[in-house]
Amino acid sequence: MFSFLKRMFGRDEPESAAIGRRGEREAEKLLKKKGYQVLARNFRSGRDEIDLICLQGKTVIFVEVRTRAAGALVSGYDSINRRKREALKRVCRSYFSIMKPKPLTLRFDVVEVEHEEGTVTQARHFADVPLFSKAANRGR
Repeated sequence: MFSFLKRMFGRDEPESAAIGRRGEREAEKLLKKKGYQVLARNFRSGRDEIDLICLQGKTVIFVEVRTRAAGALVSGYDSINRRKREALKRVCRSYFSIMKPKPLTLRFDVVEVEHEEGTVTQARHFADVPLFSKAANRGR
């Protein structure tokens, strides 16, 4: 889409999008150091998107990356509101529906990336964040 904007208006992508992509790359590096294997990046289903889908052992992990300026009033973790959670559930279910074979365990993680003027200063990983009900892993 950004290449389309550049052709139409002669502009590069917005700086916020570039910072967000840097945050996603930083999150991916962090997770790979922890032994995660990346299955998909920026998976979309309709208007919904999940940043990373990973595998650790036999567990499929859906990862939302939140990039924020250092000292932001609302942390990346806390910025995931009810509407965003519902969108994440939809896109995760969509990915799960096309997986073969189906994994026995699903998990949702958040990686919060802080930056100062576009330079990443810190990344924090929150594993097993409640997004799905316990019944989701039992096929209900």
